[in-house]
Amino acid sequence: MANVFVSMEVGRDGVAVITISNPPVNALAPIIIDGLKKNYKEAMDRDDVKAIVLTGNAGKFSGGFDINVFAEVHKNGDLSRLPDVSVDLVVNTIEDGKKPSVAAIQGLALGGGLELAMGCHARISTPEAQLGLPELTLGVIPGFGGTQRLPRLVGLPKAIEMMLLSKSIRAKEGKEYGLIDSVVSSGELLTVSRLWALDIAEKRKPWVTSLHRTDRLCSLSEANEILKGARQQAKKIAPNMPQHQVCLDSIEEGIVFGGYAGVLKEAKVFKELVLSSTARGLVYAFFSQRATSKVPNVTDVGLKPRNIKKVAVIGGGLMGSGIATALLLSDISVIIKEIDSRFLQKGIKTIAGNLEGLVKRRSISQEKMNQALSLLSGALDYSEFKHLDMVIEAVIEKIPLKQSIFADLEKACSPHCIFATNTSTIDLNIVGQKTSSQDRIIGAHFFSPAHVMPLLEIVRTEKTSPQVILDLMTVGKLIKKVPIVVGNCTGFAVNRTFFPYTQGSLLLLHLGVDLFRIDKVISSFGMPMGPFLLQDLAGYGVARAVKGVFASAFNGRTFESDLVELMVEAGREGKSNGKGYYIHEKGSKPKPDPTVLPIINESRRRANIMPNGKPINVSDREILEMVFFPVVNEACRVLDEGIVVRASDLDAACILGMSFPKYRGGIIFWADTVGPRYYILMSQEVGRHLWWLL
Repeated sequence: MANVFVSMEVGRDGVAVITISNPPVNALAPIIIDGLKKNYKEAMDRDDVKAIVLTGNAGKFSGGFDINVFAEVHKNGDLSRLPDVSVDLVVNTIEDGKKPSVAAIQGLALGGGLELAMGCHARISTPEAQLGLPELTLGVIPGFGGTQRLPRLVGLPKAIEMMLLSKSIRAKEGKEYGLIDSVVSSGELLTVSRLWALDIAEKRKPWVTSLHRTDRLCSLSEANEILKGARQQAKKIAPNMPQHQVCLDSIEEGIVFGGYAGVLKEAKVFKELVLSSTARGLVYAFFSQRATSKVPNVTDVGLKPRNIKKVAVIGGGLMGSGIATALLLSDISVIIKEIDSRFLQKGIKTIAGNLEGLVKRRSISQEKMNQALSLLSGALDYSEFKHLDMVIEAVIEKIPLKQSIFADLEKACSPHCIFATNTSTIDLNIVGQKTSSQDRIIGAHFFSPAHVMPLLEIVRTEKTSPQVILDLMTVGKLIKKVPIVVGNCTGFAVNRTFFPYTQGSLLLLHLGVDLFRIDKVISSFGMPMGPFLLQDLAGYGVARAVKGVFASAFNGRTFESDLVELMVEAGREGKSNGKGYYIHEKGSKPKPDPTVLPIINESRRRANIMPNGKPINVSDREILEMVFFPVVNEACRVLDEGIVVRASDLDAACILGMSFPKYRGGIIFWADTVGPRYYILMSQEVGRHLWWLL
């Protein structure tokens, strides 16, 4: 706690500089809030203080309110843990204080940090400082007056965009919109801020109270139209989450009844949202992802990661090229190896296409693309592999091929080189069976597209060395993935947990439930798409490849059907040829294809599991439970077998790898909210149809 404090220094010029210190981002913990109130009271009471500059220590203003407080409130439901900041500190003490305050911003001013700054009478910032109100990502709204002051500073449309999308801007852009009064270098920041504060105190500059401004607000009729459009947008982007609509309610309150009324409304609904199931799920998910970086006997034994700067990727297909792209973007040299020049050129072209796509979306510059491509080279043999730090194998799921590759790598690479495989299902002990280097064999399971999806499952065997695990974790973070260490089993953590997801969906279909209804129910729950549309997009080759693997590993717990084979025989390959369960046309959303029904009926006829040959009658809730309860059951098996370090790791992995709705916290967290008693009761009902999965 020695580094957690609020200090005040009064200069000869009569300016009190109040500094927030709470590493690493100067979070506004209760002790910091108390310190601000005490120091502000002293500054207001002292005769030698004319004006105040508020700033943050170590090059950062503030990253916002301390999220740990939310977690504490969720444990005991005690809202008194939330300090009174909005009215007591920002309005009464800072904004309505008898001496002017200027915020001196650098690094970042996010959430409550930006709200404090907006309560000041001017904001001076360094050019690259990050400004934003990302509270909605945690299931709440800005609670220190942000819903009122931001629209009055930047205008209603921009304020809504920043809050609803949790979109941050740089200070240079903030100056253009009116959020920042002046942009200066870091060396000038305090000097300019002090002078600005004195100029306000001595009436050389205007004393501007953000909450009372109306010049940036449009007419009431225009505001109503903007808010109406925003509500419609919120329903599309967050149909199951309350905070977006509540945020708009607070904004509207301030526009109709005035800024202070809006502040009071905001403070009230903020506390209500803190206890909502959405906030509980999102805060839990936040801490779950953080916890994944702590791996017992790996990150706590004093090991230091080695520098991984040269990597080879074997296989230039969709997955291999995606992995190579991610590495190149993080300035890691990559050799892409293929079996012949035609496949090699195709792989290199795919990588270039990935990078071009990022340039078109303005995610990277043309210069960055050129730099990344300069780090790429191709190979048709292992002659250049001697000085590599790591090799990632990303070929098709054939055991003999993978075993052959690893045997060759052992001969071609140095003794310190890490051997990683991107297999999504095959036991790593089998992959490395023909080598004597099993201590450096590890799974690097990326999710497709590998340069976009955030999860990296790091799969360890009992023989994988802690150093190798730590090195791959470090690479994962470097390439902007969330590395989660899991154990070795068929499907590992995510695919193993979710294999009943497809199984349950197929079973429901063969029991007579409409395919498109199943997809609609699952997407309404919060998944980005239903299981059958997902199969269309992934391609039926994946389903066919893993079918036998799971059937073998989980004998007696899989449902066998001929549906995918029948689809392929009918010339349907999903998105790749435009025809699957859905019709896929370029530039259009997938549309249900009713002509697929005869194929489904033939598969149902062969399976012959409909009771008395008639479709079952189920509610939407029963469909949801028949799909997800077996997933919960498999997740419990994964926990019981020690495949993950902790339950929250599996929750984070399911969110990042399967896009399980983040606001539901993860598959285990969601099951806990459903409750074990209800789960057991309904599982018995579900078990009438899915007994072999349970």
